[in-house]
Amino acid sequence: MIIFNYLTRQVMVTMLSVTCILLLIFMSGRFTIFLHQAISGGISLDILLPVMAYRLPSFLQLILPLGLFIGILLTYGRMYLESEMTVLHACGLSTNRLIGMTLVMSAFVALLAGFSSLYLAPWGMEETEKLLLEQSKKTKFEMIFTGQFQHFRSNSGVIYIGSLSKDKQSMYDIFISIKTNDSESTTQIFASSGTKTSNEDGQGFLILNNGTLYRGNPGALNYQSINFDTYKFKLEEQDVGKRGVKDDAIRSTTLFAANDLKSKALLQWRISLALLVPIVALLAVSVSRVNPRQGRFIHLFPAMLIYVAYLGLLIAARKSVINNQLPAEIGLWSVHLLFFSLAMVLLLKERWLKWFK
Repeated sequence: MIIFNYLTRQVMVTMLSVTCILLLIFMSGRFTIFLHQAISGGISLDILLPVMAYRLPSFLQLILPLGLFIGILLTYGRMYLESEMTVLHACGLSTNRLIGMTLVMSAFVALLAGFSSLYLAPWGMEETEKLLLEQSKKTKFEMIFTGQFQHFRSNSGVIYIGSLSKDKQSMYDIFISIKTNDSESTTQIFASSGTKTSNEDGQGFLILNNGTLYRGNPGALNYQSINFDTYKFKLEEQDVGKRGVKDDAIRSTTLFAANDLKSKALLQWRISLALLVPIVALLAVSVSRVNPRQGRFIHLFPAMLIYVAYLGLLIAARKSVINNQLPAEIGLWSVHLLFFSLAMVLLLKERWLKWFK
């Protein structure tokens, strides 16, 4: 029990460190994408943190197996390098016991990864889609930033607002540039102030006050100039009906009841993220042995190649099941069987060599 506690503590501390670093990298990339959308007016800054929190399980389901894999490699590799593992073997810790202890550790991580992939990640994606759907119903002027040019969602023009009231209904120092239907003539509108309103059908309008409208072709001399006291500008309508439910947001209970190939492949993928954990743990044990003369990190490169190949084949098998190129009964299970067999071969390699000698 003392040895098990020691190994567990060493592996888990390393795994948590690696997981936190990988999580920071993955989430930073995704946060940058959402931040760019918020700056361009696609979504509101208010939902950035909730969206990232809801996306956390979808990152964890992929990072946890990799974190455990690297954690075992680094921990056991250091113990071989510093002769700790040699001392433990000399004190009666057999390879089979080491494998058993490692599988017990991996069982907890597998349960966490399985719970994330089957329940937490779909729930998080569903909540994210709800937030983004609510954002898609909002007009450009409900997510406007002052002091910068922003594109309309249809990319037909830009708008600039000098200042905005607290309720975002009134704005000041307004500039709007839009393309007309012929895509050659442009319209620029300058107004000192404006207020947002809507009709009975819910169509939004911007009532501009005390401004000037210019219309014509860039580079030509046919510009028209119109001064106005009040001008009613129609806000672009939002197309909210085309946003479908993403596969990652489909609940696992729905997938269990479904019978189509796409649902079967997605369900197998979610279960595979849990099965991945004990198998990569066995692979890590088999390739973690390090000769002190070789260095601590000499085994990391081939080990990572094995992991990348494992994950890549799972993705390829999922696509093959969807395209009906691989029977769903075989599906992703064949990849797990292949790498489990590889782990067994690597673990039993030294015993077989001794027998042949």
